[in-house]
Amino acid sequence: MRYTLQRLLLLLITLVLLSLFTFSLNYFFPGDVLTNMTGIRAIDANQYASVALERDINASFPQQYITYLGHILSGQWGQSLITQEDVFQTMTPLLGASLELIVLTMLLSMLLGAPLGIYAALTEGGSFDRIITGLGLSSYSIPVFWLAQMLILFFAVKLGIAPISGQINPLYDVPVTSGAVLIDIWLNDYPYPYAALLDALNHLWLPIIVLSIMPMTMLIRITRGAVLDVLRQNYIRAARARGLKGSTILTRHVLPNAMQQVVGQLGLLFSLLMSNIIIVEVIFNWPGIGSWLVKSIYERDYPILQAGVLVFATLILLVNVAVELFHAWRYPQVRKELYAE
Repeated sequence: MRYTLQRLLLLLITLVLLSLFTFSLNYFFPGDVLTNMTGIRAIDANQYASVALERDINASFPQQYITYLGHILSGQWGQSLITQEDVFQTMTPLLGASLELIVLTMLLSMLLGAPLGIYAALTEGGSFDRIITGLGLSSYSIPVFWLAQMLILFFAVKLGIAPISGQINPLYDVPVTSGAVLIDIWLNDYPYPYAALLDALNHLWLPIIVLSIMPMTMLIRITRGAVLDVLRQNYIRAARARGLKGSTILTRHVLPNAMQQVVGQLGLLFSLLMSNIIIVEVIFNWPGIGSWLVKSIYERDYPILQAGVLVFATLILLVNVAVELFHAWRYPQVRKELYAE
């Protein structure tokens, strides 16, 4: 309980500091502070005065921050400087589209990375181990933006078996509910669900492969190292000396202990994935938070820029804290080592 409360308190403090940073950006951006914060221009004098009163723009800095925090928590994030659309309502389906890529990429990385790492450790020094290790090192060193464009040229342009960009063919006209195209096809009473689903999957597989390469190779290396470390422990030698089967040793002793190190690194893998998803969304023209954020930088759309930074950083923090709490719950020795018990 003490460990959980400490982590949640640290998360709360970090979120407050993050919101304070995004609020302070309004003063660093060029132009009017209220316009940067809300997207309301001074052209409409009556609306501008009303919003200035609502946001306590003439009050002290702490009072302005408290008011800003209240609007953030209530979903009143202002409007875009370019389109004049509500930022929070625009962001919601974009976040769903990004989460769709993130979840599928993490699933693919874990389903392939962990078993390949285990097998490479069990065949240490063999041809498969050398191949996996070599491919992992080379794949990790390939820039994501270069890999994405090369795969587009090969699979989309040369072979023609994958779309170049987008989430789904616009001809299907699937109503946007969550932003995640697979969920939207399932939720809405669409007349051609199977055709739309196949087209959506055809748009999904290439960006997912590009995104999963780096986390998967890292997971292979982490899993391989963890399994090898456990295999060299004395209790594994003792289990073999007692005549236990290799499969029993692997499932009851090696994997539970090796996964402790692997689970602890999932937060790092997620942070790495979040940094790459911005690049991939721009290259594949994926309608997600990453491409939305980059577009706001080019257009100097400050309310959207603040929202994108706040959402990305908050998502990384929440996932990392969730991983730490699960790690400590699943492996109590983590808490004992932390408190020297």
